[in-house]
Amino acid sequence: MAPEWIFNLLAITSKVDVYSYGVVVLEMVTRKSPMTTGGQGSGHIREMEQRGLVKWVREKMNGNGENELWLEEIIDPLMKGKCDLRKMRILVQVALKCAEED
Repeated sequence: MAPEWIFNLLAITSKVDVYSYGVVVLEMVTRKSPMTTGGQGSGHIREMEQRGLVKWVREKMNGNGENELWLEEIIDPLMKGKCDLRKMRILVQVALKCAEED
């Protein structure tokens, strides 16, 4: 559910639906909540909790965009070795395009 709808701040538009789709795809790939508060996490989990899922994934990709290491850091550990990383990279890139602010 889009935050704009919950707090009634903005009208629901197709742009909100596209953004939400991108976030849901990232949730499925990472198996993480889009925004987590608090917690006693460490390492990558704690990083994500402090910044939000979309920003965390985008920063991982931009930091190591030349190779697939960033992808292996963000995908659900249960999916490692069971998916085509090239296809997964494309899926994540599409999700991030959907979740762009503008």
